[in-house]
Amino acid sequence: MTGKITVYISNVVSSMETRKNQTRIQDVLAGKKIEFEVVDVSASKDELAKMREIVGNEHACPPQIVNGTVYCGDYEQFDDAVECGTLKEFLKL
Repeated sequence: MTGKITVYISNVVSSMETRKNQTRIQDVLAGKKIEFEVVDVSASKDELAKMREIVGNEHACPPQIVNGTVYCGDYEQFDDAVECGTLKEFLKL
């Protein structure tokens, strides 16, 4: 039994690269028909605190990916998993 995949993002980012990375995560998951929810941490300090608690880093920044309450990784780890064909393992599915 797995939890729900959650992609923590921020709609208030100055970096185009971060925005691009957030979009790519969502596009890849949607393309592979993997259900996920998006949580915008810029809209809620509680969600930001929750994301950082799950990640285990009080300075963690989006995008971050979790399965239920289990931390999967950040964009770089996601990208590596896509490139290596290990996305399901990365997402703990």
